[in-house]
Amino acid sequence: MKRIMIIDDDKSILRTLTRALQKRGYSTDTAETGREAEEKIGKQAYDLALIDVKLPDIDGLDLLKKIHVAKPDMVKIVLTGFPTMENGVKAVDNGADAYLVKPVKTEDLLKVLEEKLRGK
Repeated sequence: MKRIMIIDDDKSILRTLTRALQKRGYSTDTAETGREAEEKIGKQAYDLALIDVKLPDIDGLDLLKKIHVAKPDMVKIVLTGFPTMENGVKAVDNGADAYLVKPVKTEDLLKVLEEKLRGK
């Protein structure tokens, strides 16, 4: 069973994504802050992280970079409600496997997620 970390400070997004991913057979964990995510990722193995750009304690792209250095084989998908060309480029430069704009349809997210996990 693939393990997915969902990092977002919006509780409704965490609930929605958790339900959708668990229905597909994934094991999920959540974090509402970058610090919480770093702590959990340091203790557990995850196959994929969904990372929001706007977090209360750290920029999501800085968190992405830290995760990429610590866990380069983990699939990392960035989610943002504030897309910019600069953020898109920074996300890819910092190790993102995909960059998706909120609101993202659950089915579209699942397609990208499954495509990125294939072969992992």
